[in-house]
Amino acid sequence: MNDLDRDKLIEAAFEVQKNAYAPYSGFYVGAALLTEDGTVFTGTNVENSSFPVGVCAERSAFAAAVSSGHRKFTAICVTGERKNNPLLGSNYCMPCGMCRQFMTEFCDQNFEIISAKSKTDYQINKLSTLMPGAFMFFGTTF
Repeated sequence: MNDLDRDKLIEAAFEVQKNAYAPYSGFYVGAALLTEDGTVFTGTNVENSSFPVGVCAERSAFAAAVSSGHRKFTAICVTGERKNNPLLGSNYCMPCGMCRQFMTEFCDQNFEIISAKSKTDYQINKLSTLMPGAFMFFGTTF
């Protein structure tokens, strides 16, 4: 991924994070997903009083992309901010286990996951590093 695409993803993730619905945890997450053809889809976390019913920002972005006919992806940026407890500090927002497994459905081992604290403070991991030995029903693990 080039610097322009990375900067575009980080910007989009921070922008959409403002739309997160997180009245229970106060943890606002944004995600921006880059398709193979350069299209960007965004998503936020949407909580529900029945906690398992909510959706993570990453899966929200993937759902939007897949609903629009996309199936090949190169990178995602994830941002997060805990608004109701500033004493917890700021950490890199990493995808949860469900989101990592979800990513393996559509992405290869070189898929990049950018976790950004700011537009200039971020880290990049490969999916194969964050989800080694992923479960694959048809096919092999990576």
